[in-house]
Amino acid sequence: MTPEQLNALPYRPCVGIVLIKDGLVFSAKRIDTPGDAWQMPQGGMDKGETPKQAGLRELYEETGVSDDLVKKLGKTEDWLFYDLPDHLLGKAWGGKYRGQKQKWFAFQFNGTDDAINIATEHPEFSEWAWKPANEVLEHIVPFKRHIYEAVFTEFRAFLK
Repeated sequence: MTPEQLNALPYRPCVGIVLIKDGLVFSAKRIDTPGDAWQMPQGGMDKGETPKQAGLRELYEETGVSDDLVKKLGKTEDWLFYDLPDHLLGKAWGGKYRGQKQKWFAFQFNGTDDAINIATEHPEFSEWAWKPANEVLEHIVPFKRHIYEAVFTEFRAFLK
């Protein structure tokens, strides 16, 4: 693809979830990313889904946490955007997108840790932990860091 074609690609609609317990954030280490790359649950929206429906589906698919174990605390007011780095542009998601536009939700986790199961049918994570937001920021891939900073700023009232 030419640079013009790459720049003309759309953003993939996506949701992200800040799962909170006692002011700490659920974070998990990605299986498919080298190094110490941790992130919060997130994923693409299916056709016809609302952002909240997609968020609850992604949360369940990636962590095993069902919607009866969470309470919605908030959502980002606006869509947040990031561009893929050059080495992923034209490759990730079948080369159809230049990055993602994301709507984020803050959910209070009302279950016990044994309700969390990252050994899902299509696992994305190898380990998980409850972490302070600043520690989550330290381990997110650099091209998503500005998104996480904006999300944590918007949801600061729910975090330690």
